[in-house]
Amino acid sequence: MRPMRLDLAGFTVFRDETTIDFTDADFFALVGPTGSGKSTVLDAICFALYGTVPRWGGTRGLGNALAPSATEARVRLVFESGGARYVATRVVRRDSRGNVKTAGAGLQLMPDGFDVTKLDTGLSPDDLGEVVAGTPAEMDAAVLAAVGLPYEQFTSCVVLPQGQFADFLHARPATRQQILVNLLGLGVYEQVQQRATTRAGQAEAKLEAVDQLLAGLADVDDAALEQAAGQVDRMRELAGAVTAAVPELEAARTTVREANAALATLDAELAALDEVRAPDGVTEIARAVVAARAEADAAAAAVSLAEEREEKLRGELTAAGDESALRMLLRAYADREQLSDQAERVRVGMEAAGVEHDAAVRALTGAQAAAERAEAELAAAFQAHEEAKTADQATALRAHLADGDSCPVCEQTVARVPAIPAGSAVSRAVAAGKAARAASEAARKVVAERDAAARDLERVLLRARTEHDGLRARLAELDDQLAGAATAEALRAGLAELARLRQGLDEATTAVRAGRDAARQARGAVEAAQERLRAAWRRFDGARDAVARFCPPATDRDDVAAAWATLAEWAQDQAQRRRSERAGLATAVVEAETAAGAAADRIAGIFADAGLPAPDDPVRAATVAVERAEADSRRLTERREQAGALREQRAGHEREAQVARALAGHLRANNFERWLLAEALDLLVDGASGILRELSGGQYDLVHDKGEFFVVDHHDAGLRRGVRTLSGGETFQASLALALALSEQLAGMSTTAASLESIVLDEGFGTLDAATLDTVAATLENLAARGDRMVGVVTHVPALAERIPVRFEVRKDARSARVERTGR
Repeated sequence: MRPMRLDLAGFTVFRDETTIDFTDADFFALVGPTGSGKSTVLDAICFALYGTVPRWGGTRGLGNALAPSATEARVRLVFESGGARYVATRVVRRDSRGNVKTAGAGLQLMPDGFDVTKLDTGLSPDDLGEVVAGTPAEMDAAVLAAVGLPYEQFTSCVVLPQGQFADFLHARPATRQQILVNLLGLGVYEQVQQRATTRAGQAEAKLEAVDQLLAGLADVDDAALEQAAGQVDRMRELAGAVTAAVPELEAARTTVREANAALATLDAELAALDEVRAPDGVTEIARAVVAARAEADAAAAAVSLAEEREEKLRGELTAAGDESALRMLLRAYADREQLSDQAERVRVGMEAAGVEHDAAVRALTGAQAAAERAEAELAAAFQAHEEAKTADQATALRAHLADGDSCPVCEQTVARVPAIPAGSAVSRAVAAGKAARAASEAARKVVAERDAAARDLERVLLRARTEHDGLRARLAELDDQLAGAATAEALRAGLAELARLRQGLDEATTAVRAGRDAARQARGAVEAAQERLRAAWRRFDGARDAVARFCPPATDRDDVAAAWATLAEWAQDQAQRRRSERAGLATAVVEAETAAGAAADRIAGIFADAGLPAPDDPVRAATVAVERAEADSRRLTERREQAGALREQRAGHEREAQVARALAGHLRANNFERWLLAEALDLLVDGASGILRELSGGQYDLVHDKGEFFVVDHHDAGLRRGVRTLSGGETFQASLALALALSEQLAGMSTTAASLESIVLDEGFGTLDAATLDTVAATLENLAARGDRMVGVVTHVPALAERIPVRFEVRKDARSARVERTGR
């Protein structure tokens, strides 16, 4: 498995969308300060593939995938494995209750030559290729098939997580053995042992079933076969005898059938002739038709008379004139009389209104004259007032002063105005002016009232004249309409005559309708009588057709009663002649049945001699007996052959059960698994020892004894030391050697089709001294230079990072971690 591109969003420290492109990074380092998120990149790769991360302690730590306060995390990994390119996607969400669950997971096989940079254009999931897995449950098997490694092997051979780097080196032998069992997939041999046990049980069950079948075939021997062959011969002889006797029986039965048929034919002819009898009431049917036709003719004549009277009255009514025109003229006479009375009343009212109007005009003229006199008196009083003021200025001035006003002559304040003398001319003039003004206003009021009354009377007179003119015009129109018309009495007489004619016409119409109903009923009666006559003829024709094969005599079609009498007499003669022939036919039937019974008895005796019951169909029974005997013989032969085949099957099942039991016994003893584990550990230690020798500058070799790891120190006279005595740097060298060897050799040792195309180390390189660090760096460079896998390290040691061509610098701020690629 080789990662190509990793997309993160909301995943742990990577809150913002982040993309890491590994496309041409054959040898790279993830660098950055402690806690910046370097190991999180490896966690994201494990999570995209397997849905969990070593640091989480299993799938229960799924909540660790979400960035703080984030509700969704997305991880998408594009990787190559075995020459194919895949994309794995996982989405985690937090619901309203705070529970974190996987919302989506999928694995897709990308098309050949797919450009991963197109992922930046926002392609939909459907554009990424064939869906290999679409649910979390489907992902486990799909990823195992694509990568070739389960989760435990992947985190031990491809991505080596921080804190577990030296676990394999320091593990106890039993634990290390179980790790190798898991890594190498040796559990398959336990499955083989279980399946072998199952196969053995199945084979033994089949063996038992075959034994039961063979027990049921124990009666098939030579005696049974010989008896079956003899039965076949006896049944064949029976069939031959029956075949020879059946023609006589068939001939006798044919004679019986022919005699019975002749007798049945004669009985059928007798029955048909006995059915020929004239129906009751056939004579009255013809008379009913004649009577019904007479009634119909009489009803038709009555209808004609009624129709003639109706037509005559209709003509008289038409000649009597238009009733609506007469009624219109009569209504005009009534309207003229009513309008004349109304016009007279209007004329009288108009004359009275004219008299009142003239009186109102005269009153108005008098009031206007009185008003003019009052105006003249008012003017005279005003003139007298002016003359009085000139005669007595002082008195006039005091008339306009009040206490406290200034004097118009001396401009001094007048504390108190002296009273005007009662006898002054001004006082008299003022009193006369007031009286004249009151008289003038009263005269003008009277003029206004008289004028309004005159105008009201004039309007009344105008309306009366208009109404009178309209009535005179309407009377003129009615006079024109009635010019030359008959008198009102003549018009009323004409209307009475029209009413009399219309009543007579209604009575005639009712009579016509009743006559037509009676005629229709009479025609219905005629049709019913004729239908009964036709039914009588149909019944006669049916009876004659039933005996037509006997050639009945011709009949008169004009008299149904006579036709029935002739046919019935002929039928009686024919029936009497046939009754005389019946006795001979009955005797022939008895003789034929006796002969057939004798032939049947002979055939029954043949079956009785063979020990079989007498059948209804001898030929078929004989054939069936032969077929059964032959089938019994064949069945015995087949059962003997089946028994032979079952014996061969039994031998095969017995061999299969023995082999399966032996294989299960060998595998159950664990000898084979222990041998495989020992071989795998030998190969692993040999490979790791060579790598450790190179890393330690020839100082150390790695060996094992009874599952325990030791190092051989060549700088100390080949002293063998336990791995727990190594320093931190030496422990790292030994662990790295084991990891590289395990990664190198797992594909060859594993039972799965693992594709180890990359290895990423996440461990503390800071514990190494400069010389050892240089050796480790050189070892990693050599491993990457081989070109058969991607090599990645996670470190914050600058000296190591500077020697790696491609670096992904991981930085973290208060919001999110970010990755920037540097180097070539």
